[in-house]
Amino acid sequence: MNNRFKNIDEYIKNSPEDVRPILEKIRRTIRKTVPGAAEAISYQMPTFKLNGRNLVHFAAWKGYIGLYPLPSGTAVFQQELAPYKKSKGSVQFPLDKPIPYGLVKQIVAFRVKESLKE
Repeated sequence: MNNRFKNIDEYIKNSPEDVRPILEKIRRTIRKTVPGAAEAISYQMPTFKLNGRNLVHFAAWKGYIGLYPLPSGTAVFQQELAPYKKSKGSVQFPLDKPIPYGLVKQIVAFRVKESLKE
């Protein structure tokens, strides 16, 4: 995949065809959760920003979708994220299992509240 995307549309268009609907649904989930967020590409990944600051990133990788809600976004949801591979600030949702869109929404909503406090 080309790492120099101008926007999220271009990123999704250049993703594997079978992953595009998942990326679109994650995008819609985030957009519904925080309609005022701006879309961008940051660190070569689709990113949503709130008040000029990164809120959450997501990306397609071989075998999984990565969600990057910053360390606080994964720390608060340790129990809910237990079934998934994760590291500080990221979680991997395997493509061979259903994507937990409801959990994505919860994490993004948490990040919005946290961002508004900063």
